[in-house]
Amino acid sequence: MTTGIGASLDGKIALVTGAGSGIGRATALKMASSGAKVTVSDVNEDGGRETVDAIEQAGGEAIFVRADVSSSEDVQALVRATVDAYGRLDCAVNNAGIGGTSGDGRRYATHEYPDEQWARILSINLTGVFLCLKQEIAQMLEQGSGGAIVNLASIAGLVGGFGSAYVASKHGVVGVTRNTALEYARRGIRINAVCPGAVETPMIAAAFSAIPGLEERWREAEPVGRFAAPREIAEAIAWLCSDASSFVTGVALPVDGGWTAQ
Repeated sequence: MTTGIGASLDGKIALVTGAGSGIGRATALKMASSGAKVTVSDVNEDGGRETVDAIEQAGGEAIFVRADVSSSEDVQALVRATVDAYGRLDCAVNNAGIGGTSGDGRRYATHEYPDEQWARILSINLTGVFLCLKQEIAQMLEQGSGGAIVNLASIAGLVGGFGSAYVASKHGVVGVTRNTALEYARRGIRINAVCPGAVETPMIAAAFSAIPGLEERWREAEPVGRFAAPREIAEAIAWLCSDASSFVTGVALPVDGGWTAQ
């Protein structure tokens, strides 16, 4: 199934969380087309199985494992299922996450932020990444062959303006990425973060639908004059998982059309 530079992931075993749609689905498809066998994970079973079907129809190999990344037990079972199916884990993409607005689209100021919403966003976006890292790193250390991990942060991990909980969660992802990268650099495990700007995904579409004028404001602020397609983020993720980026670790890479350069 490999073509062109995609051969850089030939024979790799990859795990992608939040792969039922958006960036996660695009990443799973990209990694499979680049030669990896992929464990597709999401809480959305229908979406996850659709991703597996798309990979298989294109000639790739994948399995689906349902997992809630905020559950330590689910994450342990996810990594175990990957190893049971494929024998090891070479690459992991910790993509699962939720947006920072409430169900009615409201973005709360800090002094009125509901405790339960703060806890939910942090439990998925930050604790979920931490729990995945624990299990993925442990497996890679047991194998003794190194590996590559990419965490999905956001431009909200580099700048403010997106709501306290979401910004805190994504800044946390950048911080834990840098720290773990240093901890395991001499043990052959590279850990990086990708920081997308506005990407055409179901999550951002929901935010645009809920908040009048938001899409127009964001589009106007985007230096390249458009939003990213999920595949454009997937390309950066796949590169960071490949041997082509063998001297890159601890990086928080903006893939944002120049947003954070402003």
